[in-house]
Amino acid sequence: MNNKKVIVIITLVIILCVLGGWCTYHFIVKKNDIKLEPIVKGTGNAKLVGNDVIDDWQYSVKDNYEEHTAILAETSVGTTAGGISTKGITGSVNKSLAADSTLGFSVGGAKNIENFRENIKNGYFPISTDITYNGLFYDYYFDTGSVNASDELFSPTYSTAVSKDPISGKYEYYMTVGLNSNIKESDFKRKKLNLVVVMDISGSMSSNFNSYYYDGNRNSENSRSKMQIANESLNLLIDELNPDDRLGVVLFDDTAYLAKPLNLMDRVDVGKLKEHVLEVQAQGGTNFEAGYSQGTSLFNESELEDSEEYENRIIVITDAMPNMGTTNREDLSKDIKENAEKGIYTTFVGVGVDFNTDVVECLSNTRGSNYYSVHSSEEFKKIMGEDFDYMVTPLVFDLKLKLDSDSFYIENVYGTDSRDYTDGTVLNVNTLFPSSSNSEGESKGGIILLKLKCKASCGTGLEYENIALKVSYNDRDGNAHSNTQNVQFGNINTENYTSTGIRKGIVLVRYANLMKNWILYERSNGKDVFYIDTNSGISDGNYTKEQINKLLGENERISVKLSVSEEYAENFRRFKEYMEKEISEIGDFEMKQEIEILNSVTNQ
Repeated sequence: MNNKKVIVIITLVIILCVLGGWCTYHFIVKKNDIKLEPIVKGTGNAKLVGNDVIDDWQYSVKDNYEEHTAILAETSVGTTAGGISTKGITGSVNKSLAADSTLGFSVGGAKNIENFRENIKNGYFPISTDITYNGLFYDYYFDTGSVNASDELFSPTYSTAVSKDPISGKYEYYMTVGLNSNIKESDFKRKKLNLVVVMDISGSMSSNFNSYYYDGNRNSENSRSKMQIANESLNLLIDELNPDDRLGVVLFDDTAYLAKPLNLMDRVDVGKLKEHVLEVQAQGGTNFEAGYSQGTSLFNESELEDSEEYENRIIVITDAMPNMGTTNREDLSKDIKENAEKGIYTTFVGVGVDFNTDVVECLSNTRGSNYYSVHSSEEFKKIMGEDFDYMVTPLVFDLKLKLDSDSFYIENVYGTDSRDYTDGTVLNVNTLFPSSSNSEGESKGGIILLKLKCKASCGTGLEYENIALKVSYNDRDGNAHSNTQNVQFGNINTENYTSTGIRKGIVLVRYANLMKNWILYERSNGKDVFYIDTNSGISDGNYTKEQINKLLGENERISVKLSVSEEYAENFRRFKEYMEKEISEIGDFEMKQEIEILNSVTNQ
């Protein structure tokens, strides 16, 4: 009898277990339609965590990693009730002004020059691509001139100037294209986002962010590693995502690993995700091609077709020193350009003083691309808070400006993301992104500067020189737009500026050209072609790719100790006097940070 009771009890327990599993599946998993992705080089299938969210991290930290201590200060895992963090879920955030302010535009490509500043701060020579015109412009706000009322997405304005070179004293002629939008900040909201983060976990990421990996001095008790900064930056980026955004993560060293499939954020346990990110450590070589290809594969056709609701973007966090797989920059650029044609755009986030801007400058010369360099999680937090919605929202594509004048042609262009400006009459820009405005109505990074050259007929008795300017561009939906304006250039024999914006742009371009020539002069052991004197003035630095590459090598970056020759020390002294005077006239005292750079260089 007792045996029969035992059998009955066991049978009931088995039935209840089976029914329990069936109920759990149908009423929890199936009811919420949670997609459990297959694993690729991972730890197992996604797991239900609670409140219908999943831990879908699939990357396994290798057994031979040293124990990693998670640094949670600014990037704490935070408290989540099983779902997405409550930080950063409201979409567009007012950046700098009241809700009725109008956004400006800025050019794609470089969005800061922090790598240039950090190298000098740490006593290293920058490379010439560390300081770019559009990256430098994005550090400042510009008066773009009077904007006429318009319904157009993009409304360019033009300012002109005659300005003396502070070294040669010769007159030079300039024009700015003011990058104005007609978008109210209160009306701006980015689309939902399909975002794939491709993160470099190669051995060079183990070095300190303020030292050079290939110098061999890779560790310091008082410094953070590039890998730690990258991990914390990814967690800060996660905080900017909304519940209806999707996120995927790919890691790469010698090969690529799917760390997290592309899933909606409201399905993901953010706390668990952040814990996993902070455990990632560096090892192996740098196969950028493998990582980027794996990241691209996470976008399926249905997601790409949903362009009405979603933006598609890959963010690559790296020190940009590829040494495995495809390392040729032109070949790597092809993948980025092919993605752009499909509507998948790319952002690079460079970490460490040895971040190779020369590589990324080449890769980001593509529609919809941009890049930043960062040296601390605090710095990245500031960028994310101010720029995230803007950096993932390209609005104007394939901008062309044609100049028609009997008196001038375009000698040089400063501040574009396109290298195609050799025609003399046409300016090309791949992409414009929205940018914030300040309380004076000035736009962040809101100009492109043209240097004009006089033709033979220039200044032959006419008080004003007429210039016809035609702009054409495509909006995000592929619709074509154009407009034409006539501009009168004033007296070419008198120094004058029609806006503070153009005056500021000229000073900053001369500063960038001075620093570029100094870098190349010192790195070439005093080659005369890179020398600036009273006859040449501040050269534009239109050097061939071969001339620069011979000095810089290919991809892997080795440090050079900072030094200043007597010749350039004198140039810096003269330029500093000029710049201090211009800062006083313009009234932008933020520019004194450039004076501090000049002081720190000459004090070496």
